[in-house]
Amino acid sequence: MSLSDKTIHQFKVKNIEGEEVDMADYKGKVLMVVNTASKCGFTPQLDDMEDLYREFREEGFEILAFPSNDFAGQEPLEGKEIQQFCQMKYDASYPILEKVSVKGPSAHPIFRFLSKRSENGAISSTPRWNFHKYLIDKEGRVREFFYTFTKPNASKVKKVIRDLIEE
Repeated sequence: MSLSDKTIHQFKVKNIEGEEVDMADYKGKVLMVVNTASKCGFTPQLDDMEDLYREFREEGFEILAFPSNDFAGQEPLEGKEIQQFCQMKYDASYPILEKVSVKGPSAHPIFRFLSKRSENGAISSTPRWNFHKYLIDKEGRVREFFYTFTKPNASKVKKVIRDLIEE
């Protein structure tokens, strides 16, 4: 498989309930992949993510939230507790996937792909904290990333999403 053939669609992940999710099911959709945490100062971004999801989901946009405990132990919850927290406190209706590691040698393969140019052919950007955002085009290629401090519904993020939807 050449580098140009590598896309996020080659991966299988698990949802928060432990069921397999084939990323190929997202072909034709623009994706935002985010590492999340329930006990972080940036956790209110879950609300911004829901606003963004509601704004663009009818146009083929999905948000995939991957809880992670990699930064200062800020995701102490497990499984259904994470899902309940996100849904009850932030009305999250986007998919919440399995709790994973997003950096270092134990990083989940999907995050190794997202963070290394040698894997994805486009960018090098490993999450430095919770709520690091990757934007993926309809063909599954990594196209952009935004650091923690950029809110998911910031105008510059929306512009990239709109451009990817219209491609």
